[in-house]
Amino acid sequence: QVQLVESGGGLVQPGGSLRLSCAASGFTLDYYAIGWFRQAPGKEREGVSCISSSDGSTYYADSVKGRFTISRDNAKNTVYLQMNSLKPEDTAVYYCATDCSGSGGSWGQGTQVTVSS
Repeated sequence: QVQLVESGGGLVQPGGSLRLSCAASGFTLDYYAIGWFRQAPGKEREGVSCISSSDGSTYYADSVKGRFTISRDNAKNTVYLQMNSLKPEDTAVYYCATDCSGSGGSWGQGTQVTVSS
């Protein structure tokens, strides 16, 4: 069974950090570009970051550039999103997907990130 599972979300104060994990089962992640997306209440889903399958090149949305870092550990079949200097506007459900366009691929169930004092 092909499955992606996100974890690592939670409640954090502004300025804090979290590391999200996207673990794959039933297939090998390193053959896929992996994207992180988020959706806040009442807002459209937006792409946050992406890492390629070939050369490990990365993409970041302007809103997270310099604060978030995407990486992959093929031995653990997992992709990470390190989130530093978190802001209240980062509050959302975060999803990973085997697609960076947001229009296809397999998706996880999401993990809630809440940034609040």
